Amino acid sequence: MVQKKLHPNNAHNKPYDFEQLIKSCPKLKAFVKPNKYANLSIDFFDPKAVISLNKALLKQFYAIDFWDIPADYLCPPVPGRADYIHYIADLLYTNKLTTDQKVKVLDIGVGANCIYPILGATTYNWSFVGTDIDPIALQSAQKIIDTNPSLIGKIKLRLQTNPNHIFNGILKESDYFEVSICNPPFHKSADEAQAVSLRKLSNLKGKQIDKLDLNFGGQNAELYCKGGEEAFIRSMIYQSQYYATNIKWFTTLVSKKDNLKKIYKTLKKVNASTVKTIPMAQGNKISRIVAWTFVANK
Repeated sequence: MVQKKLHPNNAHNKPYDFEQLIKSCPKLKAFVKPNKYANLSIDFFDPKAVISLNKALLKQFYAIDFWDIPADYLCPPVPGRADYIHYIADLLYTNKLTTDQKVKVLDIGVGANCIYPILGATTYNWSFVGTDIDPIALQSAQKIIDTNPSLIGKIKLRLQTNPNHIFNGILKESDYFEVSICNPPFHKSADEAQAVSLRKLSNLKGKQIDKLDLNFGGQNAELYCKGGEEAFIRSMIYQSQYYATNIKWFTTLVSKKDNLKKIYKTLKKVNASTVKTIPMAQGNKISRIVAWTFVANK
C-alpha cells in the first residue's frame, strides 16, 4: 500500500530526528533505542515513551516548555493533530482571509491535552476558546496554558455543564468565530471502545492482548457517547443551525467513512449552504474533515 503523506505544511513530514528531539527533551533519551531496522525509535506501546516524545516534539517545533496530561487521559499524536490545523488554515485562507487577520477558533472537546489550541496558537497565531464537559480535563489544559507564556491570552476555556448541548451554554450572544473544530468521540460504548482497542493492539503486536494500558484508555467523554461518532456529529449539525451568525465554518473530523452518508443527509436537512469534505491521511490511516457553513457564496 502506498504510504500517504501529511499536509505539505506539516512540520512532521520527515522521520523523527531522535538525536535532535533528545536535545529538546533530554528525558526522552531513556526511551530511545534502535528498532529492528537499526533506526532510533521508541516503543509506541509504552505510554510514558509516547508522552515523552510528545513533550520533545512540542518543545522542538512549537516552543512549548511544559506539557503533560493526567493519568488515564488520551495522549494525542502530534503530527495528525497538526494536520487538522493546517487543513483548517487552507479552508480559511482560501476564503478571503489572510494570515494577518485575527482568527478565532472554537475547539469543541479541548481535552486535557489542549493540543489543537497549542498547535493553532503557535503555528498561526490564532486565538481559541476550548470547551469540555470534564472539569479535570479543563484543569489540566489550564495548567498547560498558564505554564507557557506563549499561550497566555490566546486560549480561553469554558466548561459545558450539559453534555447534551454543544453550543448552547457555551456561546455568548456577542461571540464570533471563523471556525469551530471537533474530534468527536468515536465509539458507542465503553465495551466497544475497549474491544476495538484490544483488537488493534493485538493485530499490531501479532499476539493476543487482553488488557489495555490505562494511559491509552482515555476517559469516557473522549472515547464514546451514545450512538458514537455518527450520532454526535448529527447532533452537532442540528444544533449548529441556530448559531449560524456566531460561527462561519463548522468542522469536524469523521473517522468512519460509512458515517458520511447520514452526515450529508443531515446537512441537507438543515440547509447548509456549502459542504466540503477534506481528505486527510497519516501513514495508512485515512480520515477526513467535514466542513459546512450557512453563509451564502462561500
